[in-house]
Order: sequence, then C-alpha cells, then structure tokens
Amino acid sequence: MTTTTFKLGDMIVHRIIEMECGLTPALEFLPKLTPEMLDDSRPWMNAPLALDAEDKLVLCFQSYIVRTGRHVILVDSCVGNDKDRSARPMWHMKTDNVFMAGLAEVGLTVNDIDFVLCTHLHVDHVGWNTRLENGRWVPTFPNARYLFSKTELDFWLAENDKVTQPPIADSVIPIVEAKRHDLITSDHALNDLVRLIPTPGHTIDHYAVTLGRGGLDAVITGDLIHTPLQARWPDLAMRIDYHPAQGIATRRKFLETYCDTDTQCCFAHFPSPSRGYIKRWGDGFRCDYITG
Repeated sequence: MTTTTFKLGDMIVHRIIEMECGLTPALEFLPKLTPEMLDDSRPWMNAPLALDAEDKLVLCFQSYIVRTGRHVILVDSCVGNDKDRSARPMWHMKTDNVFMAGLAEVGLTVNDIDFVLCTHLHVDHVGWNTRLENGRWVPTFPNARYLFSKTELDFWLAENDKVTQPPIADSVIPIVEAKRHDLITSDHALNDLVRLIPTPGHTIDHYAVTLGRGGLDAVITGDLIHTPLQARWPDLAMRIDYHPAQGIATRRKFLETYCDTDTQCCFAHFPSPSRGYIKRWGDGFRCDYITG
C-alpha cells in the first residue's frame, strides 16, 4: 500500500509514500553518531524498522496531503520522475507510477491540489513539483499555488547561479517561470487551520506545518528531524545541515514543545507509520507511534 489516511478533527490527512528503504549508512548520515550509540540503539530501532541489516537508515519518502474541507494542500512533493539524479541511483531517471497511483488511491488527481507547501527546497521534497511534458518541465499540479519561503528560494537561486543545482533547475525554477509560486515568510498562516512555523537549520529557512486551530492537532515536521536517533540524541546533526548548531537548537525546541502533549507529530522520514506522540526518554526523546 502506498497510502494511509487518518482524521484530524474535521480534516482528513493522507500519506502518499513514494519510497521507503535503507538509504545511507547511519554513521555517515549522522557524523557524530558513535558505533557504541548505534549498537545500543539496535533493539529499539527494529520496531518499526528504522535500521536495515547493512546499518543503513530506513527512511520514508512521502508527501502529506491535508484536506480541510475548503482546500487540498500537498506538503512536500517527494522525489519525482525523469529527473537527473546521478548521485542517487535509486532516484535517477525514475519512471514508476507509485506517486500518481497513490493520488488515485485516495481519490485525487493532480488537478485537485490547491496549494503545494515546500518545507524546504531539497531534492526529495520538490521532485513532483514538476513533470516532463514534451521535453519541458511543467507544474505537475496546474491549479496549485506553490508556497516558497522567499529567504529559502533566494538562497537556492543564488546557489544555482554559481553552479547548476539540478533540483532547483528542474523542479523549482520552472514553477517560478510559470508564475505559479507565492513568496511567503516561514511564519505564514494559510488559513485558520494551516500555519507555518520557522524551523531553520537543516536549510536556511526551513519551515514546519501545524494543523488545527492553534496548531494543536498535528505538526508536519519536514526535515528538522530525520530519524528516531535524532530524537534519542537531539545533538546529532545530519551531515548536510546548513547550520548544524541552529538545527540542533531547532530540534530541541521542537521536541520540548511537543513532548507529552496531544499534538500528533507527522515525520517526513521516520519509518512507517511515521507519526506519533513525542515522549521524554532520559536526556532525550522518543516517538510513541500511532499504528491505527
């Protein structure tokens, strides 16, 4: 199954899972993780499976779709098809129908999406922003407004000016050229049920997405945290964090804010079921997963 669906108050949320697999050796992904820490984690990293037999972190690559009754909102757009991703063979020139089949499975088409929220502009969060049509990259969701943090977009456009950044060139710039984007700040409120909160560090102006009145029902994390290991030890920075110290501070604030509350945390990359409640665990934290 490529989708799961759950209710949040009057909202309906779908997870569209494009891929779930072991990606990068844990000790490379988290440079300050020690072999001893990893050994200590093996038993609890098996349920659900977050570490494969080769010590690669099992990551889920997925989108969350939020149906508020007024709007259909896509949060992050996964990896995409037909993209030159030579550094990641499993993503390179991919042609499967998993994502589109997932949309159909929950009764949606590309025409039904009203907004695309990009928590940040990394490769695995912008891929389905565009699709290849007659040799050109066009917006996948033709009726949607794509919401980009202005600070985030400006940073990546400048990086692309220095040397071509394929995800920006094929999945972001075509949206700008098609005039389908809106520039926002990372504390933007889309409506009374969907609000962004600044969570910088992994990228220059990363944001998370809160759901429900007061933002209390749920929060979609984006990449402020990638793996349960970073809940257990929040000071473990991911290897390509833009500002590791800021990312650590953001992650700690996030975990403290939602610890022992009724707010569901919908993680971008935690293994399925990918959502749960934050609980304290010694000096760190853990996720109590929601399996229903």
